[in-house]
Amino acid sequence: MKNNIRFIAGIAVGMLATVVAPNHVLAEDYTYSIGQGVEFSSGKYGTNTRTDSMYAPLTIMASPTNRLGFSLEIPFVHQSNGNVVSSLGQGGMMGSKSTMLPIAGTGGMSSSASTNTAESGLGDIILKAGYTLLLEKDGLPQIRPTAFVKFPTADKNKSLGTGEFDEGFSVEVSKWFGKWNPFVEAGYTIQGKSAQLSLKNYMAYNAGVGYQVADNFRPILLIKGTTPPAVGASSLLEVRLKLKYLATNHTGIDGYIAKGITTNSPDYGTGLSLYYDF
Repeated sequence: MKNNIRFIAGIAVGMLATVVAPNHVLAEDYTYSIGQGVEFSSGKYGTNTRTDSMYAPLTIMASPTNRLGFSLEIPFVHQSNGNVVSSLGQGGMMGSKSTMLPIAGTGGMSSSASTNTAESGLGDIILKAGYTLLLEKDGLPQIRPTAFVKFPTADKNKSLGTGEFDEGFSVEVSKWFGKWNPFVEAGYTIQGKSAQLSLKNYMAYNAGVGYQVADNFRPILLIKGTTPPAVGASSLLEVRLKLKYLATNHTGIDGYIAKGITTNSPDYGTGLSLYYDF
């Protein structure tokens, strides 16, 4: 009951803030941007215990040209217990998100490492670089590859990270058709070799469509998923409704609600991100 109340409250706050606050919809181009996000998710992830988690990334972005962009994501992570290990789920156009790998069944970590004690701290820092190979024009879509490195800055002894470097890349293709904006993105992540977790390299993808209701407001419906990121884990798949609202040419907000479909996806989630461009 308590978890349901938290979820409903999270949805209400996320939706309300999305309607009354800012975000990137049809904003002008700026060289720098700084954003703060908060994401809440809850699930059992193949275990017998429910884990509530919060992922709060501070993101600093720089775009030296209209094609080239860099971002540095510095997250704070909190989870209600140590029965699962926080890990990068996927990066790219729709951002990065922490996912949870169950300790039981991952093929290596001792069950004594699991704990009902809540843990908090710095998450894994992520550096990304993206370059638009093809700008959208006439009948051609925009094509933008992105590469990233995940640094193992999270405390693996608190189950806040895997303690390993990850590297990966993705390619995003998007195109406007009037007010409709379909997109698809696919990528591959190379995970570090851990003595405690049987991590696997995996493919990630997201696809969806946005509709420009007004110059400053766009809802987006999408799916996000990956192949299994560890031995004994399922693939990841969730459906997400995202809302983008631009309050001024400098400030904006993203809000979303999500529903997981597979075993190792969260049962549900919600998030809110505030950005300022300059």
